[in-house]
Amino acid sequence: MSIASIIRERRSIHEFNDKPVDRSLVLQLLNDAVWAPNHGLREPWRFIYAEGEGKARIMNGLLTILDKTKLRDATPEQRQKFEEHLMHVPAYLHVVMPEDPRPNIWQEDLEAVSALIQNFQLLGWEQGLGMLWHTGDYIYNKQYREMVGVQPGEKLVGVIRIGYFDDAPKARPRKSAEQLFTVIDQ
Repeated sequence: MSIASIIRERRSIHEFNDKPVDRSLVLQLLNDAVWAPNHGLREPWRFIYAEGEGKARIMNGLLTILDKTKLRDATPEQRQKFEEHLMHVPAYLHVVMPEDPRPNIWQEDLEAVSALIQNFQLLGWEQGLGMLWHTGDYIYNKQYREMVGVQPGEKLVGVIRIGYFDDAPKARPRKSAEQLFTVIDQ
């Protein structure tokens, strides 16, 4: 499979099947993904992985947080459906970066971490692994951040939901580069 076809075929996966994710595969993918470009080779990332009982503990904590916000007006059936959806995700990878006070360094680090996450998703897709890069409001919640081990002075860039899947969503149209391309030649 070519890189171009992997880029075009990769989809965000929202529904996972019951096949477990091998932690060693996640580490293998991350060991390749860390080759993302990063200014000064700062490698501005670290990872917090949640599976099994740890995943259940964290997702139960998240549900407690969301009961006060997003799920506040949910019916018991809606909450139950949401809980089942969260618990059915085989693994969660939290991607964290240091928050440098210098705006240019902070921006370069965020860009590097974003490149790493895209590498990780593409490498996973090549292995038949689906992912969803999630950035809901809860990633800014102090209680959630403390619960998963995000330290003061760190940014939680996203939570990657990881698992195998049976069906991938259909591709949605994209604008062509020609529609967004400006040439300065004089």
